[in-house]
Amino acid sequence: MDLVLLWVFLPLVTVAWGQYGDYYYSPYNYGDNDEWVNVYRQGFNFQCPHGHVIVAVRSVFSKKEGSDRLWNYACMPAAQSLGEPTECWWEEINRAGTEWYQTCSNNGLVAGFQSQYFPSVLDREWQFYCCRYSRRCPYSCWLTTEYPGHYGEDMDMMMYTYDHYIRGATTTFSAVDR
Repeated sequence: MDLVLLWVFLPLVTVAWGQYGDYYYSPYNYGDNDEWVNVYRQGFNFQCPHGHVIVAVRSVFSKKEGSDRLWNYACMPAAQSLGEPTECWWEEINRAGTEWYQTCSNNGLVAGFQSQYFPSVLDREWQFYCCRYSRRCPYSCWLTTEYPGHYGEDMDMMMYTYDHYIRGATTTFSAVDR
């Protein structure tokens, strides 16, 4: 009798596990703490694998290193409910030494970053790598409060809920603080 129950419930568990996989992923893996996508005062280009989006951003600040930051990112597959990526592109460059606010155009989701450091202004310029999916992403967007409250604070921002995505970012720039 136990074997019969196993054969009846095994397909149900398999279906449930497949659905479960659409809503939860294991903790974000940044790699070793010493693994960053850049070194201070250097440029970098980071892109998630095809079909993945950025779900976590980690950064540490050093005034000694030119008021620059080290960066690290974590990627995860986009929800199956979004379908497949239909196109990906690089957005316009956000210039160093200015305040900016940008979201991915065309209802895109952030799947990578490119950045270059400029010692003359002690700041970085940024460019987002965005991907649009075959099914539309909801528009209920808001700015998160998970950001450093002060320019020198470390940052560790994660999307704790599945179906939440990074669509853009904003920054401030102070000629005094750099």
